[in-house]
Amino acid sequence: MVNLDTTTDIAPTDPVDQQPTIGLIGMGAMGAMYAKHLSDAGWKKISVCDLPAKYESLKAAYEGVPGVTVYPDGHAVSRISDFIMYSVEAEHIGRVVAQYGPSTKVGSIVSGQTSVKAPEKEAFEAHLPADVHIVSLHSLHGPTVSPVGQPLVLIKHRAPDAALRFVENIFRCFRSRYVYLTYEDHDLVTANVQAVTHAAFLTMGTAWASSLSYPWEHGHYVGGIETVKVNIMLRIYSNKWHVYAGLAILNPSARVQIRQYARSAGELFKLMLEGQEGALRARVYAARRTVFGYGEGDADGLEGGEDEAKPKPRTPIFLTEDVLDQFTIGGPPKAATGSTTPPPCNSHLALLAMVDCWARLSIQPFDHLSLAATPVFRLWIGVAEYLFRARSRLDAALRAALYDTRHRADDLEFVVGARGWSQCVEFGSFELYRRRFEETSGFFESRFEEANRIGGAMIRAVVESGAGAGAGA
Repeated sequence: MVNLDTTTDIAPTDPVDQQPTIGLIGMGAMGAMYAKHLSDAGWKKISVCDLPAKYESLKAAYEGVPGVTVYPDGHAVSRISDFIMYSVEAEHIGRVVAQYGPSTKVGSIVSGQTSVKAPEKEAFEAHLPADVHIVSLHSLHGPTVSPVGQPLVLIKHRAPDAALRFVENIFRCFRSRYVYLTYEDHDLVTANVQAVTHAAFLTMGTAWASSLSYPWEHGHYVGGIETVKVNIMLRIYSNKWHVYAGLAILNPSARVQIRQYARSAGELFKLMLEGQEGALRARVYAARRTVFGYGEGDADGLEGGEDEAKPKPRTPIFLTEDVLDQFTIGGPPKAATGSTTPPPCNSHLALLAMVDCWARLSIQPFDHLSLAATPVFRLWIGVAEYLFRARSRLDAALRAALYDTRHRADDLEFVVGARGWSQCVEFGSFELYRRRFEETSGFFESRFEEANRIGGAMIRAVVESGAGAGAGA
């Protein structure tokens, strides 16, 4: 039993007999990331397990890894661990906790690393003994991103303050930024910063795959904003489908937002088709004012006299072409070629719909940016701000949307794709989600290695350049 009165100041430098046993149930990508960082930090008693069928392969994988001991199943881990983390898909958390929860050591602290907390909360309350504590968590980044400086959500649900301090000390080695939320607030925030953002990139990929085109190869999607779109789209599709499915399907707030995003894309596209320039401009500029606080007449000559809007009193992200043009897919970066040719105009329907969606749902994305933003969300809101803060850029996008028919086919595929993803989430079908994801993923698979390398470098460059300052980077 954990004596919280004497062990809240634990550290990996403590003698082995004074260290807690840390249990990890589920050794997928995130479980493996946690095991690695805990081992590297010097924790000596890390007990891990996965499915019983993976016992032998897991033992081989962790042979010789300092501090890590592999066990056959969750019963063995639960009986001996002072802190237990379930790192399993939200879709399966109820079944796994029902199976191993009753074996939980008396007085231990139990946590979950699921991306959606509603089913996790239900599972813990239903299947954990009353004599254990619940302090849950969620690292708001993927397994290939360093946890340093990234938000780590902590949820003190059924536990004294001392149990929270105990968990804080275990994960201090991650050097993450602690964010304290309830289960309910977590799901609302992650819907805002993750689910609808992922839906935008998933839709881009589906639209381009349906057109049977690599968007960066026909000259319409190169440079600047397109760099972020293409790299992050490929980065998302190179991951496993279930990373995103549970977050969208099991989170009621996510379902509402994804539905509105599809509706925003469709309604804006209809205005484009009808040539309703006044109505389209009024709607987009109203969203600009609601989300970014920019009045139509605001201008202060930022970026060498460019027609820029005055931002709200906050630290803007301010992505620049100089940063984004360091990176591209399928050829040398624009910055390396010395080209001064501006990228071709684009309707940027994905971004127009995103800001319209935020405005329609009264979401203030910058509030979430400072609270619990993911690297992908930082880039996404960064390019949205980049497009919307300059009237010249935004007006160019509106002209392209209304009068440049080169983008009309791709915009149509985007609207169809957005509605398809929304319906998939509404139906609550994991199988349909998997099929849609894997079909698109297969089309882009040959580019994943390059995209992950360039996408990782792009995230680092944006943060190091100061572009992530407003995101708590």
